[in-house]
Amino acid sequence: MTEDVELLDDLLRLCAAAGAEPEVHHSPPESRGTWEQAPMVLVGDDAARRCRGAVRRRGVMLVGRDQDAPDVWRRAVEIGAEYVLRLPDAEGWLVDQIANAAEGVGRPALTVGVIGGRGGSGASTLACALAVTAARAGRRTMLIDGDPLGGGIDVLLGGERAEGMRWPDFAHSKGRVGAGALEESLPTLHGLRVLSWGRDDWVVIPPQAIRAVLAAARRLGGVVVVDLPRRVDESVAEALAQLDLGLLVVPGELRAVAAAKRVASMAGMILDDLRVVPRGPYAAGLDERWVAQALGLPLAGELPLDAGLLTAQDDGAPPGGSARGPLARFCAAFWERALAPEGAGGRAGGGAS
Repeated sequence: MTEDVELLDDLLRLCAAAGAEPEVHHSPPESRGTWEQAPMVLVGDDAARRCRGAVRRRGVMLVGRDQDAPDVWRRAVEIGAEYVLRLPDAEGWLVDQIANAAEGVGRPALTVGVIGGRGGSGASTLACALAVTAARAGRRTMLIDGDPLGGGIDVLLGGERAEGMRWPDFAHSKGRVGAGALEESLPTLHGLRVLSWGRDDWVVIPPQAIRAVLAAARRLGGVVVVDLPRRVDESVAEALAQLDLGLLVVPGELRAVAAAKRVASMAGMILDDLRVVPRGPYAAGLDERWVAQALGLPLAGELPLDAGLLTAQDDGAPPGGSARGPLARFCAAFWERALAPEGAGGRAGGGAS
């Protein structure tokens, strides 16, 4: 809402960048409900006086280009504005807010990262099983392959030839990635969306692209599962920073525990909530509680042996594809705890033994 031509040009440009189509008014609209129901209202400094009698509502922002405008805070209070924004300084933040309003952002996705304590620990298998199990339960699910040297998590799902975008397509993403556009661009496998690596030349994905893609995935809601490598570089650090919790898969061997301790130390510098998932068979004198105690991490549960896993994969079934299998039951129990509301048996995502 403004008659300032230069300010209007700026706001129209920002709306276009956010993928939103605005309605432009010079004063509060006369049609009943338009002011109240709009996802967001941007009021130019020049129009603030005309909005004094408008119904108070959330999502009103007073926007201007004059950094030293007098009485700006008084005008903001008079119209019930939540924010006072000065352009161009606030442009990046405002684009994000407009895009959020246009997408109707709700509760962000519960984002879980899976890391192997050593090579071959089964982290990718667990990540796939968690995603497949969540999708089978009707949850909006995205599985993201964060390990460029892992061979492609889409292979575990039998979808390496599926149509859709891969990580190299997002290598130059610097600003905001639209959540809906991301979801629609990815292959759909077993009821979930998958972001994996291409089969061609290896491409470095910069940290800002990792940040943009994961932020978009989180805005979709539901659950996001990220399969992560054991090393921590700048890009992996960006992924770790967006996790709600991490699962460290550790075989029950002394050397595996020693290796996992180094991985936990690096990941723990960024990720506050890291839990261990021990996997048998165990060396003599070891069990799941010993592994958790040796690592100084909470026990998220013991990863069960699934004798039919390899046979099922040979037949084209993904990890966790059989709802009655021990791996799927483990994952279903994990999601039940992790998605429990606050106050229902502790904080969301509470650990289990």
